[in-house]
Amino acid sequence: MPRYVIERNIPGAGKLSPAELRAVSQKSCGVLSNLGPQIQWQQSYVTGDKIYCVYIAPNEELVREHARQGGFPADSVSQVVAVIDPTTAE
Repeated sequence: MPRYVIERNIPGAGKLSPAELRAVSQKSCGVLSNLGPQIQWQQSYVTGDKIYCVYIAPNEELVREHARQGGFPADSVSQVVAVIDPTTAE
C-alpha cells in the first residue's frame, strides 16, 4: 500500500501544549475510524510552524478526505517512492 507524507502549515504548531496535541490526535483518530482500515496514520513530526504526517493509504484522495473531515490543512501530499537510511550506503 502506498505511503504518503503530508505537509500541514499550522502557525505555532511547535508551541501547542501536550493537551492540544492530544486533542488533535484524538480528532485524527476519530476521522480515521470513520474512514475505515484502508488508511493508517503512522506518525507525525511537529516543527515550529508545520506538522509533517506519514500515512499509509490506497490513494491520495483518501488522505485528502481525512484532512477535509478533520479540518486539517493538507498543503502538500506526496507519495513516498523510496525510503533510504544510513544502511542504504552499505
